[in-house]
Amino acid sequence: MPAKNAMALLFAWLIPLACLAHEVRPALLQLTETTPGTYQATWKQPVVGDMAIRLIPRLSSGALDRTPDAQTVAPGFIIRVWRVAHGRPLDGQTVSVEGLPQSVTDVILRVTAADGQQLDAVLRPAEPSSVMKLSGPAGIAIPGYLTLGVEHILTGADHLMFVLGLLLLIGPSWRIVKAVSAFTVAHSITLALAALDYIHFPSAVIEALVALSIVFVAMELVPRPGAPVTLTRRHPWLIAFTFGLLHGMAFAGALAQIGLPPHAAPMALLLFNLGVEIGQLMFIAVALAAIFALRALRRRVPLITETVARLAPAYAIGGCAAYWLIDRLVTVYA
Repeated sequence: MPAKNAMALLFAWLIPLACLAHEVRPALLQLTETTPGTYQATWKQPVVGDMAIRLIPRLSSGALDRTPDAQTVAPGFIIRVWRVAHGRPLDGQTVSVEGLPQSVTDVILRVTAADGQQLDAVLRPAEPSSVMKLSGPAGIAIPGYLTLGVEHILTGADHLMFVLGLLLLIGPSWRIVKAVSAFTVAHSITLALAALDYIHFPSAVIEALVALSIVFVAMELVPRPGAPVTLTRRHPWLIAFTFGLLHGMAFAGALAQIGLPPHAAPMALLLFNLGVEIGQLMFIAVALAAIFALRALRRRVPLITETVARLAPAYAIGGCAAYWLIDRLVTVYA
């Protein structure tokens, strides 16, 4: 089919990068002040196995330029704590993260002043420092959580692979709108429930199940001449909704690992979810544009046979998903 021919070319470019991709998790710097100049700084940085990129939090007063008072290792994170007594007040200080410009990691900055004032911000590789203005208006930094959601979905190769599999399975028609809508509703439900601590599942198990869902979609893409039409092909929205519940719990991991701001949890959750949807729609738009462009190109220059066009996307998706599944099962049973 034309859509499959086009998508085979798209996969030749996307798959090598996607198989090597790893979900980007944000770090957290939390500053809690008890009296002006007396506070605790908690740094929570994601790690992969025993590996952690070099990120060092700094304050303009130099209060963090010493060995931390405590350091612990939690699953997937290193946590360092500094206790500062009779230092400079946090208001007006500049906070920065050394090494951030050389990474692809965001840092959530969460500050609680002695008078109860709250500040939430996001430090990014392009903007690794910020001046803490605690005397300004309270509230969550709206663009921060919105863009965090966009970046989370666009750096989540497994989630994008599932959406791409749906596009390939259904093709560019009104049915993809129904399937993607079902996927959106489902992962919005579980994202909210998990992020607000109403449901709890081990993150390693959820990540493995997400990989399994992509393997399932890849198997459905393999042509089976003469075989009966499967439930997935008859009602793809139902499969999208079912697996969307799993993907929503995986989305929640990005927020659960660092926690929602206690003074604005619903707003932060809403903005993050909206960001995920915006990023997903951006990806779908680019994928559909690529389908139509490559379809037009193939009419002029036949680059690939029909057999390869049918099998290449299925095996490419299945190969990456199988790798993720094995890797994540090893983590579950480690």
